[in-house]
Amino acid sequence: MRLPPLGLYIHIPWCVQKCPYCDFNSHALKSGLPEQEYIAHLLADLEQDARMTGERPVETIFIGGGTPSLFSPESIGHLLTEAQKRVPFAQDIEITLEANPGTIEAARFEGYVAAGVNRFSIGIQSFQARHLTALGRIHDPAQALFAITQAEQSGVKSFNVDLMHGLPDQTLQNALDDLKQAINQQPKHLSWYQLTIEPNTPFYSRPPELPDDDILWDIQAEGHKLLAAAGYEQYEISGYSKPGYQCRHNLNYWRFGDYIGIGCGAHGKLTNIENRSIIRTVKVKHPRGYMTLNRPYLDHQNQVEEDDLAFEFFMNRFRLVEPCPQADFAALTGTSLTTPQQDAIEQAISNGLLAETAHNWQVTPMGRRYLNTLLSAFV
Repeated sequence: MRLPPLGLYIHIPWCVQKCPYCDFNSHALKSGLPEQEYIAHLLADLEQDARMTGERPVETIFIGGGTPSLFSPESIGHLLTEAQKRVPFAQDIEITLEANPGTIEAARFEGYVAAGVNRFSIGIQSFQARHLTALGRIHDPAQALFAITQAEQSGVKSFNVDLMHGLPDQTLQNALDDLKQAINQQPKHLSWYQLTIEPNTPFYSRPPELPDDDILWDIQAEGHKLLAAAGYEQYEISGYSKPGYQCRHNLNYWRFGDYIGIGCGAHGKLTNIENRSIIRTVKVKHPRGYMTLNRPYLDHQNQVEEDDLAFEFFMNRFRLVEPCPQADFAALTGTSLTTPQQDAIEQAISNGLLAETAHNWQVTPMGRRYLNTLLSAFV
């Protein structure tokens, strides 16, 4: 068993308002932002988890939410400076900040770059006003384009445009127009994913009318052609990038790497090589509870059971287009494939969902389309 690379996820839970499709741990603002107080708790949370990292350098940081761009560049800079005093940063660290167009002032992107951020992920979702309204977004198409322009001019190394398809009353042409608009802005990275209705959301209790399955498939097939023709390479289920601009933080997730998770409701995964175990951590979810003094930040943690390791490994690894080295399974889980798991792989190969060479497995295009079917064999 070997220690994998280490990332850091930082959760900032506040939004201007909660979107009806969102099932992330986010909370609508009711008063002023407690920026400094929350950052003090984030750093204390990090100190606790840093003891379990084996002094590995943090190779990637992802500041997500919520809406992290509600925090000022000065606060983000203070957070990163103090975090580096508690855990070592790799020399070529990737630091991503999520931002929403409706919360960005003209000079903020440059301020975040000066604070140490070298990658943005901008939550556009659509360039069409009626679809933004249906999704409960607070920005309009002009603000979306303005945010992209500000990112381009900020000097940041790379930025991602987040775009959704399969929206309420969306046609094939609507979806492709959105995608063409995004491609025209020439971001180095595009996250292009289908809207799904999640439990415990307003969309779940009052479902909107979504495109039928035939339209959804046409959107995906035609959209993939557009992206490929524009020079974007698909490297995971919903991730497309220009060569060399994949999101390293996400790659670490899908390659079954380790990551510290700090902040309200943040999840983490850490490997204990001494007892050959993998620990999952979850932090206190609500800001009020998280920021209560003298209360542990950890809500609960559990050791991944041996019977669940194969499903967890493949659930992550098979999201990627790249081949999966067979040796990684034993190296990163500390276990060997059981006979039923080997049978599941052979069946997936027989069904055309998986390809195998002497040293690698690779999900086929059909396997990516029917990924849930492929993974269910390992439950």
